[in-house]
Amino acid sequence: MRALVLEEYGRFALRDVPDPQPGPGEVLVRVRACGICGSDVHGMDGSTGRRIPPVIMGHEAAGEIAALGPGVSGWKEGERVTFDSTIYCGQCSFCREGRVNLCDRRRVLGVSCGEYRRDGAFAEYVAVPERILYRLPDAIPFPWAAMVEAVSIGAHAVRISPAGPARCALVVGAGMIGLLLLQVLKAGGCPRVLAADVDPGRLELARELGADGCLDASSCDVPAVARSLTERDGVDLAFDAAGNPAALRTAVLSVRKGGWVTLVGNLAPDVALPLQWTVTRELTLQGSCASAGEYPRCLELIASGQVRVDPLISAVRPLEEGPGWFARLHGREAGLMKVILEP
Repeated sequence: MRALVLEEYGRFALRDVPDPQPGPGEVLVRVRACGICGSDVHGMDGSTGRRIPPVIMGHEAAGEIAALGPGVSGWKEGERVTFDSTIYCGQCSFCREGRVNLCDRRRVLGVSCGEYRRDGAFAEYVAVPERILYRLPDAIPFPWAAMVEAVSIGAHAVRISPAGPARCALVVGAGMIGLLLLQVLKAGGCPRVLAADVDPGRLELARELGADGCLDASSCDVPAVARSLTERDGVDLAFDAAGNPAALRTAVLSVRKGGWVTLVGNLAPDVALPLQWTVTRELTLQGSCASAGEYPRCLELIASGQVRVDPLISAVRPLEEGPGWFARLHGREAGLMKVILEP
């Protein structure tokens, strides 16, 4: 099969490699679409240490079942599917609690690190465990289905946060995950969602996708404005969808006393925390990692149009153009959001 192989940091090659063979409990999926994740871009340059070459990256994907491994039942060849990026063991204490994102033996498709190596979906075929498979509704084309993993990140963050009683929420960072987060919040009934970013183009997209207010962090004091717009001197709930020091500070300083901050972005390994503000206002900080069973809900949200992924897809291109698109994403080309590759 053809595969896009990261042969060394910063260098890809389109190679013919052996077809993966589905083992017991696995299925072979013919990949029809696979999205380039930000973690893939950072993995390409070696900055994360979690894409050690040579490796086939890619974990945001969808396709058709091509073959069934030994012991697989309830599935048939030709079914349209997507799959979780997390491969969990199903046996540890966290898996038994349903917290599969915290699995003690968790692996991620397309990741090669010191602990394990698992080739991903920038290839014609990929083998995955049947337990992470989900059927696609007819209304969802393959490129949209390649966005489900990203939607699930936002859906998980909302699910573990007190979004229900929140009258006003703030999403800091209107990138891919932030824009999906705000749509999941609106779909869940949050009456007022604000978005903050330094990029006017992304704020305009946030407005198009349902944000009730957009704050340009390059020209205003976001916490001060957020506090002035709310009845209780701050939003009830804030999400840091950027994961850098400025975003965390903005989120923390924008919530009311007794408020809640959910940390989703994971760019900087360490950030400074406004400690006294957090303590004296009795704030709650909640980390959010990957997803844990939100795929069915996400598929419903996309199929019903409550979450729109099409405005976030910048290009759908053949796999062989992958190296060029990786370079453009790494160079932070203005206006680029999600790029989908088709093997």
